[in-house]
Amino acid sequence: MKAEERRKLIERVQTLEGITDDERAALLGLLRESKTYGLVWEDKPEDVEERLREELPVLIEDTGKAIIGGGADNQQFSNPNHIIIEGDNLEALSTLAYTHAGKIDVIYIDPPYNTGNKDFIYNDAYVDSEDSYRHSKWLSFMSKRLRIAKKLLSDRGVIFISIDDNEAANLTLLCNDKELFGENNHIATICRQAIKGGSRAANIKTVHDYVLIYAKRFESLNQFTGEEKEQISLELVDEKGAYTKGRELNKWGVGSRREDSPSMWFPIPGPNGVEVYPIRNDGSEGRWRWGKKKLLKAVADNDVIFEIRENGTFIAYEKVRSQKSTTKQFNTWFGDNYINAKGSEAVKSIFQTLMSIFTYAKPVELIKDLVFMANFPNGIILDFFAGSGTTLHAVMQLNAEDGGKRTCILCTNNENDICENVTYERNKRVINGYTKPNGEVVEGLHDNNLRYYRTAFVGRSRSVQNMRRLVNLSTDMLCIKEDLYTEKKQFAGQQTYKGVFRFFDDGKKQMLVIYREEVIAELVPLIASTDYAEPIKVYVFSLSEDPWEADFEDVADKVQLCALPQAIYNTYKRILPKPKDRNIAAEEQPTEPKQDNPGGLFDFTEEGGEA
Repeated sequence: MKAEERRKLIERVQTLEGITDDERAALLGLLRESKTYGLVWEDKPEDVEERLREELPVLIEDTGKAIIGGGADNQQFSNPNHIIIEGDNLEALSTLAYTHAGKIDVIYIDPPYNTGNKDFIYNDAYVDSEDSYRHSKWLSFMSKRLRIAKKLLSDRGVIFISIDDNEAANLTLLCNDKELFGENNHIATICRQAIKGGSRAANIKTVHDYVLIYAKRFESLNQFTGEEKEQISLELVDEKGAYTKGRELNKWGVGSRREDSPSMWFPIPGPNGVEVYPIRNDGSEGRWRWGKKKLLKAVADNDVIFEIRENGTFIAYEKVRSQKSTTKQFNTWFGDNYINAKGSEAVKSIFQTLMSIFTYAKPVELIKDLVFMANFPNGIILDFFAGSGTTLHAVMQLNAEDGGKRTCILCTNNENDICENVTYERNKRVINGYTKPNGEVVEGLHDNNLRYYRTAFVGRSRSVQNMRRLVNLSTDMLCIKEDLYTEKKQFAGQQTYKGVFRFFDDGKKQMLVIYREEVIAELVPLIASTDYAEPIKVYVFSLSEDPWEADFEDVADKVQLCALPQAIYNTYKRILPKPKDRNIAAEEQPTEPKQDNPGGLFDFTEEGGEA
């Protein structure tokens, strides 16, 4: 096959509908196998995958575990809504693929290191050092989760992965794969001092492990926040205030040519209407350091300086308006604040007892510094190997220190009651306050909300019964998706009914969930009577992808419609393994006649009663 034909076929496969991500990756691998470089391992099926062939995951809130901090209602609504999900992280990630696709700014994970010393469980059995498939099992396990994690990241997003020598090389090759993050999106690998004295080794004591850092798209990445240095002088002034000339906006050094990153070659408006391109000092075509959106905004905001070279080309610099100078972080993080003992001490201080299973818990300072460095003060942070819950503790502590409004999502199973009794309980105490073993009282980080969810399941076959059940059980996922949790008992004067329709309103945005499509005709006049600043998000049951658009025609400007469960099916179809031995085409065409509702809304009270 000619190169051009191969390229076109690859593009077709990348946009092909009706196949899973694993199937897409396999097809692309076959097309590229003549030039493949990377890992090859024997995929080992997981029990959880087999369950997902038959059932679809949903999230159900345990409202008894909700912690709403901050006192007054208006304060509660402005608090970050943190989330803990109890369940296998592959199931939890699948639900997040619907609620948070492209929304996560920072992922930090501390997966099992696969030491062979009972730290990695695969299909309910520990993988020991004598297992001949030890590395294949680990790679199968990680690959499936990282592929979904990439879908969750925003274009500016970044992932931090802790690992040690047992799998560091394999993990790097896995992440470097073009179908995952790609080598060009590797930012750095941090070497972190993990212990003080050194572990057992034949010749050399090992005191470190690593944090691998990858971007979703390197060219869109935020500039990392560095360490503060001495103040700098702002000797220039414009209409916005004092500034100084900062770094050149052309990238220089390795990867600075146009061909290294073609998307970063574009014009920006310069002096007197001239288009300015990133021309290198030698006259060759280069590339910008910043993405197009960010750079054009800087030009529009008068935050760029243009100077002209002797050859007549322009060179652009950023305007620095802060006197706080920073230096880039180094890739070696050695210090007492980062060692595992600090993580164990934190757990002990909260629970007043040492937990042997968290001897290697990561310290709050490590996670806090990683999240801070990523530079998302109002971002969404995810950890799907949550363990003792350090990441949420670190995010809340960092928010308290720098005024950020970061929200955090934790996912972990409940083996040995860890999720309930450690992950949740730890962060409950961090929010409410606790007393250390020495009697010192630690004030709570009260300006935080915490909600607790468990994974549940609905039959995957598309019977009408399963479709209705999926919509009925998806309400908590919709609340997570919209970050909207305040339910009202009335909508436009009409009492709501579970199983018929529910209404959510936090004063800023509104959401209707309609379970019985028969009541649309009665809800439309109520919608017409409202006067909200933004359209109401309306999720409505439908047997197809049509959210009864014609029925809402009279209030089209007041609603934003979404048909359920098709929107959920569309997400799951892309990431979950296909069902076995089933006529999928037939099941995807359920039929149920739309019924009249002569008695009105109150005919449905038997399906759940008042909300």
